[in-house]
Amino acid sequence: MKILKYTFALLLCATLSSCSSDDDSNSEDLTGQTGTLTLKFDNGVGDQDFIFGTSYNKSSAESYKLETLKYIISNVRVKDENGNTFTYPSADNVFIVDEAESNNAGEIYIDLDNVDAANYTEITFGLGIDQDRYALGAEGQGNFLTQAEAAGMMWSWATGYRFMRFDGTFSSATVTDEALNIHMGSVGTSLDNYREITLQFPNTVRVRETTTPQVHIVADIAKVFDGETSVELSNGYSQVHTDATTTTVIANNFQNAFSVHHVHNE
Repeated sequence: MKILKYTFALLLCATLSSCSSDDDSNSEDLTGQTGTLTLKFDNGVGDQDFIFGTSYNKSSAESYKLETLKYIISNVRVKDENGNTFTYPSADNVFIVDEAESNNAGEIYIDLDNVDAANYTEITFGLGIDQDRYALGAEGQGNFLTQAEAAGMMWSWATGYRFMRFDGTFSSATVTDEALNIHMGSVGTSLDNYREITLQFPNTVRVRETTTPQVHIVADIAKVFDGETSVELSNGYSQVHTDATTTTVIANNFQNAFSVHHVHNE
């Protein structure tokens, strides 16, 4: 019996020692470390890849084809497993996701450099330009104002930015290849269509000096037309610009179009 007790004690010590050793090896001091986090935006239509010039059906007897697809992302921030939030520096925290600049896999890369090393569990980003940034005036927009103008993502400074630009044609039971232009945005300070999206990661995103995690974010373009509200292109939604009703509906629909498909820790 004493031998059994002694053997059990040895096994218990070995187990505790092993656990202690594992805990020590798993602990990391990330103080002062930074890394790069890559966001990969991938536009699709339902379970299909988005392709310019391809006809996609809506829930109604309508279809659409796009030749321009771009939108503004801003105010990117990530939250770690301890509830701490890292916000990308404000001056550089605004991007244009342009399908025309995608790679062969249909992905648009955004590299966030000098992100605090941590284990992140969720991401938040804005769709469009918030009122605080707009209130900085034209001089306060930095290089992004020139970039947005070159990309056709502004009406005028007084009116503001186009948060999204979908251009193409639509067809219905009564028309074929009619013009389609959805240019949703805020209208100065009188109409605020800025929206924020928070997405949980399916697994921990490990930002380190030696690794560059990739977060694959899918935007389901079908939800812009058939989302929280299903819109009819032939009934006021083929030309969306500054109208308070139609732009707000599109903003709400687009807000719910994003999801994280998967994460690579590389």
